[in-house]
Amino acid sequence: MAQEETGIYIFCGTQTDQNDDFGTVEVEGENRELFTIRYKDAAIVAAEVPMKIYAPKKDNLMMHQNVVATVMKEKDAVIPISFGNVFKSKDDVKALLEKLYPQFETLFPEIKGKFELGLKVIGKQEWLESVVNDDPKLQEMAKSVRSKSEDAGYYERIQLGSATQDVFKQLSNKIEADIYEPLAELSTSAKSNEPQSEKMLLNAAFLVDEKNDQAFDDLVNKLYEKWEDKVEFKYTGPWAAYNFVNIRLNIEGS
Repeated sequence: MAQEETGIYIFCGTQTDQNDDFGTVEVEGENRELFTIRYKDAAIVAAEVPMKIYAPKKDNLMMHQNVVATVMKEKDAVIPISFGNVFKSKDDVKALLEKLYPQFETLFPEIKGKFELGLKVIGKQEWLESVVNDDPKLQEMAKSVRSKSEDAGYYERIQLGSATQDVFKQLSNKIEADIYEPLAELSTSAKSNEPQSEKMLLNAAFLVDEKNDQAFDDLVNKLYEKWEDKVEFKYTGPWAAYNFVNIRLNIEGS
């Protein structure tokens, strides 16, 4: 039987001056030792795995994230690396680390003692419907559309849809002013991403210093109490600083 070809899967970078032991990781049903590949005061956390393309299915994504979370418990400067990067050898990874080191050296002090928290704000159906129903302009347009045939009211329906989107945009702006901006003030950095659904009014990430962790949590809770009749909060983390670290690896030809 031919011997299985193996490669080096990389999870994240960290600042360290020693060969840290992060235990093992289960990769598609088999335990693999985690190890570090070092250069100066930087290291990449990795494991030896079968050499293949790893599909971004739930178990694999969780495997990747769990390793990053394990490293975060022991290290206060963790640089996330995107899912699915497998290199041919440890030497290839070390060469990569040497190439990335100037970026790592800059990033370490920027993210040291900090982590990412995510907040999605999703409008409750009843509240969103009431906002639309209470808007006189929208109701007048809807009444006009209902009174016409499908063909005759075609352009008016387009205008109604556009006007409804404008109302939702106004809600998003209010959420940004009332929720995002106060939280951003408590953060080292903040980012508002594109909503993932029509009812999502905010999709934000915050880079938070650990010394502000409790104050940030308290403010999230205070804002939720103010808005809980109208929206749902999806508050997640702590994560590595995925939204604030611009290192994405392309393993083509590696």
